[in-house]
Amino acid sequence: MPAQTLPTLTRAELALHNSKKSCYVAIGTRVFDITEFLADHPGGEDLVLEYAGKDVTKILGDEISHQHSEAAYEILEEYVVGNLDENGDSAISSRNRNGVAKIANGSVKVNGYAKTGLASEEDLSKETDPTEDFKKHGFIDLNRPMFMQVFRSNWTRDFYLDQVHRPRYYKGGDSAPFFGNFLEPLSKAPWWIVPTVWVPAVCYGLWRAYEGVQSLPLLGMNFVIGVGVWTLVEYTLHRCLFHLDEHMPDYPIFLTLHFMLHGVHHYLPMDKYRLVMPPALFCVLAYPFWVLVQSLLGPAFGWHIATNLYCGGIFGYILYDCTHYFLHHKNLPEYMKELKKYHLKHHYMDYQLGFGVTSKFWDKVFGTELIYTGSAGPKKA
Repeated sequence: MPAQTLPTLTRAELALHNSKKSCYVAIGTRVFDITEFLADHPGGEDLVLEYAGKDVTKILGDEISHQHSEAAYEILEEYVVGNLDENGDSAISSRNRNGVAKIANGSVKVNGYAKTGLASEEDLSKETDPTEDFKKHGFIDLNRPMFMQVFRSNWTRDFYLDQVHRPRYYKGGDSAPFFGNFLEPLSKAPWWIVPTVWVPAVCYGLWRAYEGVQSLPLLGMNFVIGVGVWTLVEYTLHRCLFHLDEHMPDYPIFLTLHFMLHGVHHYLPMDKYRLVMPPALFCVLAYPFWVLVQSLLGPAFGWHIATNLYCGGIFGYILYDCTHYFLHHKNLPEYMKELKKYHLKHHYMDYQLGFGVTSKFWDKVFGTELIYTGSAGPKKA
């Protein structure tokens, strides 16, 4: 099952949780369910219930009544249950039992989709003020290198997943610092580096494969099969590795790996230099597949045919990465505009669906198609 991010509540919905049975409070834009903590509060539960269903930011920092310590805030991290929509409609009619409006595919939208906080494709390119964003959310300060912030964090997995899937836009689409040192170039790649590096490698591999295959039709057929297999690999990697999400262990090292592999792309989806995979990272991911293909197919069909198929897969990857870049940054012909819309909705509407980038085929097969108004396909009940 895909991961679930934290829901978004309006102030009216927050106010409903004002009793011993359900006690919510807000600090800034974050909502906490402290029902279980009531009995453990040093000042007694009555003091807490006085502020149930309200924003407690000021009272927690009030030096006259009682200024709370950093430890108190750390305890609260265990009780995060949602985000506060400060601009949302206070009305709760026409919503479901959980207090959020539903749309066709089951995503929630309260002045923006709850999983991302955005309402449209245009929102992906709305400038983020790094300083204000950090003050408000306490997540990543885009003015400083991101890698060590994630690695040294004490965030919970749920908080990380909620924040990393709420896209930011840095300085007109520029690249925010990742490592902040001599490793910085390894974190970026222009789109053209992919065909420049890997097309010659594919041509060389096909030439070597032909030495054993000795048939252009067979070489072509194996190549096409390899491209087709790649489309399934693309879908599987995107869904099961890049969006491992709630299934990954709740430790900073795993959050860091997630961020390096794919999280940074959802956090800064319009960063044109962190869209395609840097060659060094691709080598790390591609080598195990080379070993797998040669181990499984080599003994049965021979090294040359296995290499032929592998080259088809690598070419499929080249098409995928270039397509991915164009979907984000190019004005595409009419027949590709629906695919562009589909993929960008994966970013701003529901990252738990729509894993296909070059096509919707495997999403349709495995039931993860992202359905929205104007899209082709049956509407989910």
